Amino acid sequence: MSGSLDGRLALVTGGSRGIGRTIAVDLARRGADVALSYLRNEAAALEAKALVEAEGRRAFVVRGRIDTQERCYALVDAAAAELGGLDLLVSNAASGVIRPAMDVMEKHWDWTIDTNAQAMLFLAQRAAPLLEQRGGGAIIGLSSIGSFRVLENYTLVGVSKAALEAVIRYLGVELAPRQIRVNGVSGAVVDTEALDHFPNAEEMLRNGRERTPAGRMLVPQDLANAVAWLAGTESSMVVGQTLIVDGGYSLPA
Repeated sequence: MSGSLDGRLALVTGGSRGIGRTIAVDLARRGADVALSYLRNEAAALEAKALVEAEGRRAFVVRGRIDTQERCYALVDAAAAELGGLDLLVSNAASGVIRPAMDVMEKHWDWTIDTNAQAMLFLAQRAAPLLEQRGGGAIIGLSSIGSFRVLENYTLVGVSKAALEAVIRYLGVELAPRQIRVNGVSGAVVDTEALDHFPNAEEMLRNGRERTPAGRMLVPQDLANAVAWLAGTESSMVVGQTLIVDGGYSLPA
């Protein structure tokens, strides 16, 4: 596996835990140096940093929020300063309020949309000139099948992920002439700490195990593999798409 992304400089937002950590380590295994962002858990970020370094690559941790344009810009600037440039941005960090539609409030809407969809736009705005300086690159956003399937208590996150995928399409068209490819990876239920926030987590896991045609639940490495493919040269004509990686879970009626 080593070598497919040799020398690439990557920023993975939310790279300290769960899917983001797996992506960060996988990119390092393929030859990239990685800056990973975190918000609160410094210990987890340092653990992820050590895992990246164990793959023989440089690793940096950058603390920062992504809920405003200014904060997104600052995060990209900090990561690029540590890495010495930027070739790849993975917009993975996400948050949201898990409640039925009738129970959400305006502040819940603002927080979820700002973190999950708006951030993709502002991170890309700041990253694009840096990627251009190195001859182009890739920007990849992490989505969810909740963008088009209705999941219990998932109203705000699902809507935000639908908006994220729209941002991916628009950025894909606008940035392709600048040799920057923008795409997304969308997954089904993955057993990570994020499920702790769902009151129906056990039911979601059971459905994932029982209803996936491929015969097993999705794991973080499945999504990391898709991110790496979209970051590499083999996918050079994939632009503005969101690749669904769910073992067929979203297909049966």
